[in-house]
Amino acid sequence: MSRTTFFEASLEQKIHFEQQRSSRIWEFIKKKVRILDANTKEHLCFLDKVEPYSTIGDIKSLFHKSYPQWYPARQALRLDPKEKSLRDDEILQSLPVGTTATMYFRDLGPQLGWTMVFMAECFGPLFTYLLFYFRVPYIYSHEYGFTSSPHPVVRLACACHTFHYMKRLIETIFVHRFSHGTMPLGTMVRNCAYYWGLSAWLAYYINHPLYTPPSYGELQVSYALVMFAMCELGNFSVHLTLTNLRGEGSRSRRFPMPTKNPFTWLFFFVSCPNYTYEVGAWVSFSIMTQCLPVALYTLLGFIQMTIWAKGKHRAYSREFKDYPNLRMAIIPLIL
Repeated sequence: MSRTTFFEASLEQKIHFEQQRSSRIWEFIKKKVRILDANTKEHLCFLDKVEPYSTIGDIKSLFHKSYPQWYPARQALRLDPKEKSLRDDEILQSLPVGTTATMYFRDLGPQLGWTMVFMAECFGPLFTYLLFYFRVPYIYSHEYGFTSSPHPVVRLACACHTFHYMKRLIETIFVHRFSHGTMPLGTMVRNCAYYWGLSAWLAYYINHPLYTPPSYGELQVSYALVMFAMCELGNFSVHLTLTNLRGEGSRSRRFPMPTKNPFTWLFFFVSCPNYTYEVGAWVSFSIMTQCLPVALYTLLGFIQMTIWAKGKHRAYSREFKDYPNLRMAIIPLIL
C-alpha cells in the first residue's frame, strides 16, 4: 500500500469513528417529551428521542401523527397550564426543561388561514353595502325598491366604500405575506358579524331615501374626497413597504423605515402608519357623508387600531435597542 493510500484510509477511518462518536453523543443527549391534557392532566403522548434542536412546530407535527384530528394549527403547547402558549419557532434546547420535558396541550378548535379570514371580513361589507345602495326591496319602503338617490354624494360614497374594500381584497391576495398563523373559526365568525353588521348599519343611513347631503355641500365633499384618496394611497404604500421589509425565506428581523416614497415618511413619527392612514380614510369618509353612524364606526375602529398599534410599538421597542425614540404608536407626537 502506498503512503498516500495509507493516509487516505486512516482519514476515512477517523471520519467514520467521529461520526459514530457524534451519533452516540447525540443519542445520549436526545430529549423526551411528555404531553398532558391542560384541563384534565391526562397523559396523551410520550415522544422519545426528540432532537434537542427541534422546534415546538416539530413537536406539534410529531404529536399530530399520534392524534390526526389535532393538526398543528389546532394545538397550543405550554410548559404550565396557566402560562402563555409556546411559539412554533421556539427551540426545545432553549426552554427551561430537563432531559424530559412536560408540556400541556390545549385544543384551539377549528382554524382558518389568515387569507381566508381577511377575504371573509372584506367581502361581507362590500356585498352588504351594495344591497342598500341599490335599495333591494324590503330594506326600505316598497315604493323605493331599486330606486337611486338623487344626491351625487351618495354615489360617491358608494364608490369610495367599494374602492376601499376592493383594495383590501387585492392586498390580501397579492400584497400581504401571511405567516402560517391561523384564527379560530369562532373568532372569525364574531369578527365577520362585527364588520358585516356595522357596514350594513352605516349603509342603511347613507342610502336612506331621507338622507340629507353635507352642510357645506360640494366644498366639504371635495376636501373629504382628496383626504380619502391620499389616505388610501398612503395605506397602500405602507403595506408595500412592510411586505418588502422581509424577503422570501429571510428570517432576519428589522423594524420598518421610511423609503423614497413620501407616503412612508410617516414612519419617522409613528410605528404603525398603516393604521394612521386607515383612521384618516374613515375620518374623511365621515366628513364626506356627514353621517353619525359612520363617525361612530370610525371611533370604534380607532380604539381597536390604537390597541393594536400600541402593542406593536411595545414589541418593536423591546426587540430593537436602537428603535427611534421619537416614534409614537399611531398619532405623531401624541399617542
